[in-house]
Amino acid sequence: MISPQQRTNSGFTIVELLIVIVVIGILAAITIVSYTGIQNRAKIATSQSAAGQAAKSIMSYATQNNDMYPTTLSSVGINDTATTTYQYSVNNSTTPRTFCVTAKVSGYDYYVSNTQTTPASGVCAGHTAGLAVALTCPAGFIVVPGSSTFSTSDFCVMKYEAKQSSSTVPISQATGTPWGTITQATAATYSANVAGCTGCHLITEDEWLTIAQNVINVPSNWSGGSVGSGFIYSGHNDGTPTSPIAASANDSDGYYLTGNSSGNQRRTLTLSNGEVIWDFAGNVWELTNGLLTGNQPGASGWAYREWNAITNNGSLNLNIFPSFATSSASGWTSAHGIGQLYSSTSNNGTNRAYARGGGWGDTTGAGIYSLNLSVATSVSASGIGFRVAR
Repeated sequence: MISPQQRTNSGFTIVELLIVIVVIGILAAITIVSYTGIQNRAKIATSQSAAGQAAKSIMSYATQNNDMYPTTLSSVGINDTATTTYQYSVNNSTTPRTFCVTAKVSGYDYYVSNTQTTPASGVCAGHTAGLAVALTCPAGFIVVPGSSTFSTSDFCVMKYEAKQSSSTVPISQATGTPWGTITQATAATYSANVAGCTGCHLITEDEWLTIAQNVINVPSNWSGGSVGSGFIYSGHNDGTPTSPIAASANDSDGYYLTGNSSGNQRRTLTLSNGEVIWDFAGNVWELTNGLLTGNQPGASGWAYREWNAITNNGSLNLNIFPSFATSSASGWTSAHGIGQLYSSTSNNGTNRAYARGGGWGDTTGAGIYSLNLSVATSVSASGIGFRVAR
C-alpha cells in the first residue's frame, strides 16, 4: 500500500502547459509564414511563365507574318484562365512595330514587350496594376510595382522629394524646395516621422533600383518614344536656375520652373502602373540607405565615370550596374540619360553614404542611375536631400 507521502503527481504544471502552447504557436506561425512564402513564389513563377510564353507565341507569329504582331492574344492561343489574366497592347503601324503584354496571377504582375523580352515585374504602360488598389499609401506617396530582380514587393514612395513640414517631420508635396543639409543618419531617423505612416523609412537601395528599372522600361520616359531611343529624361540638371526648385501639382507640367519646354530637363517620369514620380533625377542628390565601407569602383581621383565602362567593381554589388538590371542597357551611356558614377579609388576604406539621382548642375552626371560616393556619412549640404518609402 502506497502512503499519501509516497504518491507523486504525474500531471503537467500550468507553467509546463504554457510552454507547450507557446512552442506549438511558434511552430504554427513558422509553418504559416513558410507556406505563404511558397505560395507567393509559386504565383510569381506562374505569372513570369505566362508572360514568357505569351512573348514566345507573339514572336513566333511575327516570324511567320512579315514581322507583324498579332492583333489579339487569342489569335495565338493565349486566353484568360481561372488563375491567369492578360492585357495586350500592339501597334503595327509604327517603326519599329511594338507590343506589350501583362500577365496577372493573383495580384502578381509581369510583362514582356518587343524591347523587354525577359519577364519583368510590373505592368505595361496603360495597363492596370493588380496590387495598386490593395496597397494604400500615405498622402503624397505613390505605388511602385515590386521587382524580382531586387526582391521587392509593391511598395509606397514619396511622389516628390522630401520637403520639411516641421523641424523633424518630412512631407511629400509639390510646393517648397527639397529638404537639404541633412546627414544620412538624420534622414533615416526623420523618415519614420512622416504623418500617418507606420513603417516609413529612408528609401533603400533596392527600392531605388526597383523604381529605376521600372521607369527605364516605360517608352514615354524616352525622348524617342521607345525604350533606348534618344534619352531618358533626367530632370533639372543644367544649372539654370542655380538652385533646387519646387515641383508642380500638375503632372503634365514636367518642365516646371526649368525655363525649358523640351529636352532632357523634364522632371517627371511615369511608372508602368501609370503613377508619376517627380525629380527622380536632377534637382538635388537623394540619400538612400546605401553605405559603402569597402573599396570604391572606378579609378583614382574623383571623377564622373560611365557605368558600363567600369571594370573595377570595388565593393559594389553587380546589381547596381544598369546593364545587370535591364538587359538592353548594356551599351547605354550618360548620353542616354541614365547618369554616371562619381567615385575615386583613392578613398578606399572611407565610409560613404549613397547619394542618388544628381543635382541641379550635374548635367550628364545626373540620371536615374547616378550614384555619388563622395558623401561622407557626416556630411550635410544644401544639394543633398532624401526621399521616404514604406
